[in-house]
Amino acid sequence: MTSVPTLDEALRELVCAEDFLAYFGVPYAAAVVQVKRLHILQRFHDYLRRHAEDMPPDDAARTAFYRKWLERAYADFTHSDARTEKVFAVFRNVPAAGGGMSSFVSLDKVFR
Repeated sequence: MTSVPTLDEALRELVCAEDFLAYFGVPYAAAVVQVKRLHILQRFHDYLRRHAEDMPPDDAARTAFYRKWLERAYADFTHSDARTEKVFAVFRNVPAAGGGMSSFVSLDKVFR
């Protein structure tokens, strides 16, 4: 007898953006994902963290919750680009001490 894996067990098996999109039934264009996969997954992670207090407790509701935010993350990058969305710190320019702008990211922020 084979048991159906829990959502947490299934999530541990997902290794790439395509796996997540397929698991949650989010239609996607391979050309978009091939170029923006890390940005999509990071934005998905950011959405989940931002809305963690709204996370439902049961697997069925959590699956719908995850799907909603993965769809939104994917949509963000079908209508925009990485530079505009500024998901990663390297795209966030800040004023430099000597004038001009910098996108420097210190190591302590890289490994958070």
